Amino acid sequence: MKRRLRVRQAQTVLPFGVGAVLDVQGESFVAAGIEHWPRLKTPVPSERLAARLGVTGFFAAPHTLNDRYDSADRPGVPYVRFPGWLFCGSCRTMVRFLRENEKPGEPPACMSCAAGPRLTPMRFIRICPDGHLDDVDWWYWAHSKLPPEQRDACSESKHAWKAGRLSFRVADRASGLEALSVRCGATGRSGKPCGAERGLLDILGPQSGRCSGRNPWQHRDARTPCGQQVHVVQRTAGNVYYPVVHSALDIPRTAEAPRAERSMTDAVLDHGYWTHLIGALGTPRATVFRDMIKEDTDCSDSLIDRLVAEATGAPATTPPGRPESARAGSIDLSRDEWYAFDASLLPEPTAEFAVRRGGLGLDGEKEEPWATLDGHIGGMILADRLREVRALTGFRRRSPAGTLVPADTSGRLRWLPATEVYGEGIVLSLDEQRLTAWENDLRVQAHVRGIHTDLDASFRKEQLAETTGDDLSPRFLLLHTVAHLLIRQLSFDSGYTTASLRERVYGRPEHGQRGLLIYTAAGDAEGTLGGLVRQGEAPHFAETLIRMLEAAAWCSADPLCAEHTGQGFGNLNRAACHACTLLPETSCQTGNTLLDRALVVGSARVPGYFAEVLTASRESAAAIAQG
Repeated sequence: MKRRLRVRQAQTVLPFGVGAVLDVQGESFVAAGIEHWPRLKTPVPSERLAARLGVTGFFAAPHTLNDRYDSADRPGVPYVRFPGWLFCGSCRTMVRFLRENEKPGEPPACMSCAAGPRLTPMRFIRICPDGHLDDVDWWYWAHSKLPPEQRDACSESKHAWKAGRLSFRVADRASGLEALSVRCGATGRSGKPCGAERGLLDILGPQSGRCSGRNPWQHRDARTPCGQQVHVVQRTAGNVYYPVVHSALDIPRTAEAPRAERSMTDAVLDHGYWTHLIGALGTPRATVFRDMIKEDTDCSDSLIDRLVAEATGAPATTPPGRPESARAGSIDLSRDEWYAFDASLLPEPTAEFAVRRGGLGLDGEKEEPWATLDGHIGGMILADRLREVRALTGFRRRSPAGTLVPADTSGRLRWLPATEVYGEGIVLSLDEQRLTAWENDLRVQAHVRGIHTDLDASFRKEQLAETTGDDLSPRFLLLHTVAHLLIRQLSFDSGYTTASLRERVYGRPEHGQRGLLIYTAAGDAEGTLGGLVRQGEAPHFAETLIRMLEAAAWCSADPLCAEHTGQGFGNLNRAACHACTLLPETSCQTGNTLLDRALVVGSARVPGYFAEVLTASRESAAAIAQG
């Protein structure tokens, strides 16, 4: 029976999007750029995300073929065999497998063995910080210890890229890379065997050689000059592929102004210097009045620009000192989503967005710890139906700070690959008054200042700014950590795996954000039957929050974890490790960074927002135990 190699539609964006290496049934491929996608594609509408990314639209890969009704020859998303160098596990012969050797429905087989065993892809490949991917030059590696005149004497030196006399050897009395070597079986000019051989003990890491300047699916004419040093890694290494994915919820338009924006607008218009600002427009004094209004109301420049434009009837202008991103007026996806959840009048249910108000069921409760918990929670929204669109803009290699390679490597297209998923979720918001008082605590501000310093020194600052805002706030760290702890607790209480749940943190004070969204948006049917929303209803969710806090108060790595002053990638975490807080990377917006349990449950250095709830829970449990 001929083999069938298939990738699900959702996987063509993540994790096997453009530029990713795919291992399937003992074979290895790399996803080609979207310029090679077939004409038959599925449109994925998302106006807000398209405007944010500056593209005309999105398309998903063609649907999976139906074996009974669809044509087997219908084109799909192309994947190119990579690496091109394969070897036989029986005779150890290495083969450079070319596209003309491909046979539809049949895996590559060894032509030197009578049984024709399947060929295995080589384990090592080359990458560079500019995003290029290539095979290792195995002929040169085998001859790299020889002087140039002996290398040139090899009969295969002129067509080394497809040398046919190499073999992948394994020593009997060694292990690991020390046991592996590549040997050349060609002949020299004098007719004697070449015999060049070199082990793989030192193959990983930076190597000499010239980068190809392209990716395997690109034509040789598409190569670009690249002066970066190549690095040899295993083809399944984590630094081979760093996808850049953006996502947005499909929220309905509403004529109602957001609650936070309305209050901020009123504060600006009622300010004593507002009339002075309007009268001084075009003079240096206008900047002084503007700064005084901003200092007193904490409003943004964009809001003042809009109000000035409305008052004067002129288009909004940006002061000269403002950054270019602000001049462009880019859409803030997080702000719009929070406004939809925080609206006093929730949007009417649609096929893509259906939300309703929920609660902990603790109104009028006087017993502890329920009364204290109720005072810390601002409200709940249950999302029975959510639609999320995820778009792949490109990828990086070698490090997350590498050069971004666009999904369209030809540079001619104005659309991006995307996928849409449907799910459900729980929106939890904190009490604004209590949250503001906690944020203003000097100990909290001093504690967060240290994390802010590490973030400023990190190369990921610009990448995370879209989620955290221009200024990292204590509430974002608090809400982000609560989201992680809540997902871990829900995986115990509701049966969902942590990888099937995702977070969206709304912790930017300039937009009045004070909440988080936990939702299911997996690529299959899991999480679409109402189980998560059921877990968010009273009285289940209040009990889940108490168990979450009790679990967060202790980590198996304590006291090392609780007292850490910088751990994780770039020291961007404090009291957070794999034993207590971290999640699968697909579930987190920030790549498991900017987490700290101490801000939730408290420590000797900083008060936790939920410390009073945890104390009340312990005292209540002790009272019950004592009778």
